[in-house]
Amino acid sequence: MLTVHKIGGSSMSKFEDVLQNIVIAQAPGGFYYNRIFVVSAYNNVTNWLLEHKKTGEPGVYDFFVKSRDYKQALEELLRKLIDINHGLKGIKLDLKVADAFITERLEQCRNYLVSLEEVMASGYVNKQNILLAAREILASIGEAHSAFNSVNILKNNGVESTFVDLCGFHDAEYLTIDERIRRAFSDIDCSSTVPIATGYTKGTEGIMREFDRGYSEVTFSKIAVEVKAAEAVIHKEYHLSSADPAIVGVENSRPVGATNFNVADQLADIGMEAIHPKASKPLEVAGINIRIKNTFEPHHPGTLISKEYVGEESRVEIISGTDKVIALEVHDPFMVGQVGYDMNLMKVIQRHNISYILKATNANSITMVVWEKDITPALEIELKGLYHKVTIKEAAMICAMGTNLTYPGSLAKAAMALYKGCVNVEAVSQSMMQVNMQFVIGRKDYHNAIIALNQALCLEG
Repeated sequence: MLTVHKIGGSSMSKFEDVLQNIVIAQAPGGFYYNRIFVVSAYNNVTNWLLEHKKTGEPGVYDFFVKSRDYKQALEELLRKLIDINHGLKGIKLDLKVADAFITERLEQCRNYLVSLEEVMASGYVNKQNILLAAREILASIGEAHSAFNSVNILKNNGVESTFVDLCGFHDAEYLTIDERIRRAFSDIDCSSTVPIATGYTKGTEGIMREFDRGYSEVTFSKIAVEVKAAEAVIHKEYHLSSADPAIVGVENSRPVGATNFNVADQLADIGMEAIHPKASKPLEVAGINIRIKNTFEPHHPGTLISKEYVGEESRVEIISGTDKVIALEVHDPFMVGQVGYDMNLMKVIQRHNISYILKATNANSITMVVWEKDITPALEIELKGLYHKVTIKEAAMICAMGTNLTYPGSLAKAAMALYKGCVNVEAVSQSMMQVNMQFVIGRKDYHNAIIALNQALCLEG
C-alpha cells in the first residue's frame, strides 16, 4: 500500500524525531518501504531565502529586488545552512558531502542571479518576469538542502533511499510541473527504496507564481495523485485540534480525529490550513484521503480528512479564527430595493484583487471581512468616493466548524457562550450548508472568544 508523506519545516528541524518516529518504522520483516516523503525546507530557511512569512523581514530575494548586496546575503545564508548541517552530525549526516552539496547549489544560484541581474539591466525584458524567476530559483534551495541531507542520513542509518530532486537546477528542459513529477517517479521502485522528494518542483507554469508559499503541499498533492497513493499523510508538529493549544491549553484541546474536505476548506479560508486548498482539491477529486499526524506522537492515528465523512453526532469539531482581519462596511440609505447594488461593490473589491472571507447584508448595509494586509489607501479612497458611509475597522473573526452542525440551538448556544464570555458579536454568518458559524468580534476579544466557544461547544458538547 503506497503512501505519500509530507514533512513540515518545524518537524524537519527536529529530524532525529522524524527519523525515529516516521521514517524508521520497524516491522517484523524489516523497514517499511512503499512510502514517498516530500520534505519542506528546515524551519526558517525559506524565510531567509525570500522574506519572513509573518513579519515580512527581508530575505535574499528582497536584497536582489532592491539591488542591495544579495551576494553577501547568500554568503551569510550559506553559513546558516552549514550550521544546520552540523546540528545533524549526531544522526550520521556526512558533513563533508552535505556541506559540499549546499555550497555548490548556492554558488550556482549566485551565478543565475548575476545573469538575471545583467539581463534585467539591459532593459529588453519585462522586469517582473525576471524577479519571478529569481524567486523561483531561491525558493528551491531550501527543499534541495533538506531533501539531500535526509537521503544522506537515511543511507548512513541503513535505509536505502533515493534523492528525487525536482528543482531542475541542472537542466533546461521545458517541462510542466506534472511532467517533471511523472518523469522523476517513472523508474523508481518504492518497494526497495525510500524516495525523498523536494517540496519545490520546477515547471513551465512556475510553482511560486501559482501557489507562492504553499508550493510544497502542491508538490506533495501532485505526487500522491501521480502514483495513485492509498493515502496522503501530512506530519506536523501538532495535531489538528479542536482549538489552538497555545490559546486554550494542551489539556483543553483534543485531536479532531475525523473531518471532511469541506471543513478543511473552511479552515484554509481563515488561514488555518490543514492543507493548502489548491493542494487538497486534486486529492479530493482523486478520492485520496488526507491524514494529519503529529510527528511527536507517532502511534496516534491523527485526523483523517475524507470526502464523505459526516459526524454521527451533531456537534462542533473545531474552534478557530484569526485576529488579522478588517471589517469593512458600506452603508447607504438608498440601497434598499436596488437591484445589483452589491454587484457594483464586488467589482470594486475585484479591481483591488481582494477576496472576502465573510459577507453579511441588511436593507442599507453590506459588511465584509477581508484580510488586513489587503486594505490599501487606494481602496479606502475609492470606496469613500462612491458610498454614503464607509466604516473600516480592525476586527477578529472566530468560527465554530463541524461536519454536522444541524442540531437545533447550535447557533444560540455559540452566541450564549460568547455572551457569557463578555464578547460582543458585531456580525454573524452561517450558510445553509451548516458547517461553519462565523462571528465578527473586536480584536481584543479574540483569545477570550476562542476559550469561551471551545469550553461550551467542544469540551461540554
